[in-house]
Amino acid sequence: MKNWTKRSLVAAAVASVMAMPAKAEETISAVVIDGYPDRALWVKEFTNFFIPEVDKQLAESGNYRMNWQENYGGSIVKPKGVLEGVQLGLGDIGIVTTIFHSSKLPSQGISGSTPFVASDARAVAKAVDEIAREFPAMQNEFAAQNQVYLATGVVLDTYQVFCTEPVSAVSDLEGRKVAGAGLNLRYLEGIKDAAGVRGGLTDFYNMLQTGLVDCAMLWPEAAKTFKIAEVAPYMLKADLGAVNSKTITVNSDYWAKLPDEVKDVLKAVAIDYRDHVAGIAMDRAAASRDAYTEAGGTIVEVSDEERAAWANAMPNVAQEWAATLNENGEQGDAILAAYLGKLQDAGFTGVRDWTAK
Repeated sequence: MKNWTKRSLVAAAVASVMAMPAKAEETISAVVIDGYPDRALWVKEFTNFFIPEVDKQLAESGNYRMNWQENYGGSIVKPKGVLEGVQLGLGDIGIVTTIFHSSKLPSQGISGSTPFVASDARAVAKAVDEIAREFPAMQNEFAAQNQVYLATGVVLDTYQVFCTEPVSAVSDLEGRKVAGAGLNLRYLEGIKDAAGVRGGLTDFYNMLQTGLVDCAMLWPEAAKTFKIAEVAPYMLKADLGAVNSKTITVNSDYWAKLPDEVKDVLKAVAIDYRDHVAGIAMDRAAASRDAYTEAGGTIVEVSDEERAAWANAMPNVAQEWAATLNENGEQGDAILAAYLGKLQDAGFTGVRDWTAK
């Protein structure tokens, strides 16, 4: 009969544990979609920041790893098709350009409905994202599209106006055709005979080059990336404001199957991505303006008085926005006040009080 000592029992137990197979690392596939090309700032940083950060955090436990399948530039959906693509499961994770979907995602128009307040991507991104977590409206809208909201993205420091012919004042926009991508078309209602023409960032170069429009509203970093100085060498620096235009979402059916650990990492990294992209947008703003002038562009700065006059000539789009949410059973007035309050606390007060009815 074998004599089992305490030491031999411990040794046998250790040997037994060591002989057991290590816990297998589970691989989870994730199809990421955006209709914009990979040179667009937010797409590039999804590849360079979001994905590596998720991988790094998941590697800490070693329980899961992601198999990323990135599809950009129209390979699965066009820029306007990301919302529907994620809804239908063509992509598991998407970067939705929300300005294309004002009827389905009305609450996402919050910063676009409050121009001339803050030209700081970081402040606007944080304020909008906090609103999304404090009020149910934004998350409800995405849930209705079979999606889970992760975080807001602000990729522009401020909209400016780029024109094919010289401009020296806001009055020079009178009678002009101006391209825009969403709510910013409403800004033109304060300018006599100006006509808004809907388009997307990837369309603006051709729209300007062919004479379909005389001007376009976009931001300096995008003007640099898409070589707008070649076709619109005159920039009217009106500082219309930063606007939330991107939201990271996940297909609800896909989300329901994810382990909690993976969900937690995706939620945390989405907020980091929010701040990362907004920070880059601000870091590149001045350099992008310099690049625009180096490429032959001319910048004309609008006076504070002209900015105030433009804002006050517009319809109160913020009140219209809040009324739409109120009619949908959401807290439109409270959301508007809370959002502007957050910006004011961050040091930004608009040239017009959009809460005044």
